Amino acid sequence: MNLELQILGTDVPYSDALELQQELVSQRLAGDIPDTLLLLEHAPVYTIGRTRDQSSLQNPEKLPHTVHEISRGGQATYHGPGQLVGYPIVDLNPLGKDLHHYLRAIENSLENFCRHFKVPAIQREGLTGIWVEDRKLASIGVGVRKWITYHGFALNLRPESLGPFEAITPCGLSGVSMTCLTKEGAPSLDLQDCARHYPAFLEKELASLT
Repeated sequence: MNLELQILGTDVPYSDALELQQELVSQRLAGDIPDTLLLLEHAPVYTIGRTRDQSSLQNPEKLPHTVHEISRGGQATYHGPGQLVGYPIVDLNPLGKDLHHYLRAIENSLENFCRHFKVPAIQREGLTGIWVEDRKLASIGVGVRKWITYHGFALNLRPESLGPFEAITPCGLSGVSMTCLTKEGAPSLDLQDCARHYPAFLEKELASLT
């Protein structure tokens, strides 16, 4: 399967990316656009899914960046420079309408992408995301509207992406240690590097759902 790639650049405000996703979901529902992948780096921001338990934010009034409450699943996470964010806008209607299989496809694509750069990435049973041993490398949180996907994943590329995680409980996992590709032995990658390599890994996994 082929994804239309849109590279949104760096320092993208969270609200701008969310508005664009909502527009693209409507266009995909109408059949006006093909399945699409947005790749970007956000301006610094914390996000949390719509949940009554917001303890993963720890002390929201003391956080160094804005918090957005959004419609994905999951607890608090951070987005910012040095981190690859991907938002697939994909119609799951012809792909089996199975959100669990879609999540595994994203995880598989990220694991294989990391392994391409010699990082021993793994998936851990019962825990969403990508890991190196017990260190978390990538977080995933998706939403669907009429089986069109939005939201997506965040993969830590470089060390500047890690510091702000210390102010929260990432993904609600107490004591979790966050890591990035360069700390695990990969070269220093930027958005353009990822845009050249990553889409093929996701396309392969989505094709396996048909």
